Amino acid sequence: MDLTITTWFTLGTVGMALGTIGLIVGYTRLSEAHRLPFLDLVGVTAIATVAYALMALDVGTVTSARGATLYIPRYVDWLLTTPMHIAYVAFLAGADRETIAKLGALQASTIVLGFAGGMVASPLNLVLFAAGGVAFGVLVYWLYTDIGELARERDDMTLALYRTLRNFVVVLWMIYPVVWLLGETGFAFMNTETVSLVVTYIDIVAKVGFGLLAYSALRDIEFLESSEDSVMATPSD
Repeated sequence: MDLTITTWFTLGTVGMALGTIGLIVGYTRLSEAHRLPFLDLVGVTAIATVAYALMALDVGTVTSARGATLYIPRYVDWLLTTPMHIAYVAFLAGADRETIAKLGALQASTIVLGFAGGMVASPLNLVLFAAGGVAFGVLVYWLYTDIGELARERDDMTLALYRTLRNFVVVLWMIYPVVWLLGETGFAFMNTETVSLVVTYIDIVAKVGFGLLAYSALRDIEFLESSEDSVMATPSD
């Protein structure tokens, strides 16, 4: 069996679809209070499933000024889903809608700058990449300062979940710029096949893993809440 880009995108489609099914099952087991926000995470893997299916069908492939291959469905996926992850994290911290929108827009700008940088010739590609890096740096700074301070006002388990998911996305998302630089969009140390393999793997971990981490923690929070309610409902001797 020849392992090609189509193979990685097909495996990505299957992985994201299975992840979506798993998160839908998780959604049905959550309490009403956690269901609506959790839909955000189901939507992330559902969007990624469609994007990977389109890439497996070779839909939306473009060639940059430097001869690099870029996939429009991938960037549309990231443009939609990475702000959705940021919105969920900020929601956990108790941020208001205006702040969530600002953080989401900042994250979206990193994707737009990354795509634009991948499409143009050198050295403008590196200038746009650097601009995206600055935007991502500002986002990370806010998540660890202003939003982090806001999260400290939440209960201990919600604060722990916020910190886990924040650190999860920040660490994983730092791999993407490295791949961008090593790939044909940057210095071309990695070919398109290798980049597709690495990005598909990271995407599944980042999207499905994020949802599973959130689900596991939410179930723990619900168990603790139900235990506390049972203790309060028990008549004293």
